[in-house]
Amino acid sequence: MSREVGRRLVTSGLMVAVLAPCAACAAPRAEAWTRWDAADESAPASIDHSAWDGFLSRYMLAGEDGINRVAYHRVLPADREALSLYVARLCGLPVTAYARAEQLPFWINLYNALTLRTVLEHYPVASILDINISPGVFGRGPWGKKLVHIEGEEVSLDDIEHRILRPLWRDPRIHYALNCASLGCPNLQPGAFTRATTPGVLDAAARAYANHPRGAHVVDGRLQVSSIYVWYKADFGGTDAGVIDHLKHYAAPALARALAPLTHISGDDYDWSLNDAKLL
Repeated sequence: MSREVGRRLVTSGLMVAVLAPCAACAAPRAEAWTRWDAADESAPASIDHSAWDGFLSRYMLAGEDGINRVAYHRVLPADREALSLYVARLCGLPVTAYARAEQLPFWINLYNALTLRTVLEHYPVASILDINISPGVFGRGPWGKKLVHIEGEEVSLDDIEHRILRPLWRDPRIHYALNCASLGCPNLQPGAFTRATTPGVLDAAARAYANHPRGAHVVDGRLQVSSIYVWYKADFGGTDAGVIDHLKHYAAPALARALAPLTHISGDDYDWSLNDAKLL
């Protein structure tokens, strides 16, 4: 989930309101990069994500507060190298020659692995927003920088999210799969996405986030949601009512009862603090 699109940011661990104009608060549009439309549905091949599984099993920690964090400070040089080799191997694959169901976990895992690799390259930082490598005067964070080459194309994190995953799959659950190394973001999953597991993991991730206070909560009849549902409202039905219907679909009984009479969102926020296990 990208850069300074929210109405709240984290600077030095503190929440501060953004004073930028409204246009700066808009999320990037989902505009398809048709270069990646191709797929071979007859292809039986699968992509090995075991290296990513291994990295996550060693360094992803589930917090008692329901937020998964990464032990960046403990990552060994050998595992940094293994992570880079995994990213390089993915980028060397002819992804458009795979079936669509194999491409989806490819792009999700690549996005999350690239994000962690980028944080590790600049660690320690208080927030991913402090990794100011995006091009342009107003660029903030790492999302706009071309980080890898795939099938001869330079690709950024923004490209993966807003030009490939969102427009080509048109599935709001994509937002629960991508992790931006921040406490406000849906959890980094404890294992790699695969063709077999992706549908179930997407549903489970949606339920987990929608029912966590950082996803949605109702106090005194007022609905407070993650800014993700505001930035990307178009992906969740396009209106407050659409967001609420989406939340109802995944809500546990207590949240569903609280949402039942509501018709609009009262407020939103997002915590850009790094999902750093060292701070637990």
